[in-house]
Amino acid sequence: MTTVRNSGAESAVESVKPRPHSPGDRDSSPGTAPSFAVIPGVQVQRALQGHEKRIVELVEATYRLHGEGRTVSPASYFLRFPDRPASRIIALPASLGGQSGVDGIKWISSFPANVESGFPRASAVLILNDHDTGYPFACLESSIISATRTAASAALAADRLSRGRSAGRPTRVGFFGTGLIARYIHTFLAGTGWSFDEIGVHDVAPESAAGFRCYLEQSGTAGRISVHEDPEELIRFSDLLVFATVAAKPHVTDPAWFAHNPLVLHVSLRDLAPEILLASANVVDDVEHCLTADTSAHLAEQRTGGRAFLDGTLDDVIAGRLTVPADRPVVFSPFGLGVLDLAVGAWVYDEVARSGGLHVVDGFFHELHRYG
Repeated sequence: MTTVRNSGAESAVESVKPRPHSPGDRDSSPGTAPSFAVIPGVQVQRALQGHEKRIVELVEATYRLHGEGRTVSPASYFLRFPDRPASRIIALPASLGGQSGVDGIKWISSFPANVESGFPRASAVLILNDHDTGYPFACLESSIISATRTAASAALAADRLSRGRSAGRPTRVGFFGTGLIARYIHTFLAGTGWSFDEIGVHDVAPESAAGFRCYLEQSGTAGRISVHEDPEELIRFSDLLVFATVAAKPHVTDPAWFAHNPLVLHVSLRDLAPEILLASANVVDDVEHCLTADTSAHLAEQRTGGRAFLDGTLDDVIAGRLTVPADRPVVFSPFGLGVLDLAVGAWVYDEVARSGGLHVVDGFFHELHRYG
């Protein structure tokens, strides 16, 4: 038995009516046992593939809900290990409002040493909870959902923050860090209509840069591709910069490298020295979230003793409350909101349920009678 839930985008756009329930939907009448489904990565990827424009719209709508105060997004909890200081597991609880709300939590690990063994550093699951009863109704493989919402947020920011700038849309993009997140961001840029005359690539691991170049060539969407061993060269080359590294502290320190006023998607959050942010216009997804956990923005706040260097949020830009300047670099620093994972995860659940492919675990909830 399944439930088809409305997507976050439809929740945010009040003119869109809820989808009607299909005959196979879970009966939510009193006394009906709740169901629990498991959605593996192959189904997640199948549901999301080719829907880049739709997911960017979903992420934009979720940002609007968040800006309207119709979400709950507590601080992330970082589980750290004294014997493994480079590794961590993060809990992101959240609640998404709207016409068809959903609650839940993402549990995502980051173990950089995994890369040396040939598989991604991050792994994750997402639990979706029913908004009315609190019962979890699905567990989804979430590294793909996390990468997708990150890439959709980056593509949305690239579009919104480049509008109205005198230089127009960037034509040269540089990828600083060439892992899975960089690949997803390129996919979402290409899938939402971006094209580039030139693409620059830099990674501290030459084999990673070579692998990303091969991916770009095979994607059929790339212009001229160049690999830059010198990070300064890549930065000065690029109108649009994508930082997608695993850096734990700032390693790019010279504001002069950004004198050409590029648009910077600072997705990995800790690459840029505070001096660079203080010389730039700064847009974040959420102020309180971004000024934590020793991000570059957090370090800038500590350096200055205030938050005046922050110009506003992406929702401010979307709503027209903020116009980004053309005479400074513009840096977008997204901490990554759990409500985005919920919105994308609920959308995936809808798609899998609609296709009839849900793997429901029979009898997952056993003690359902109060007195036995």
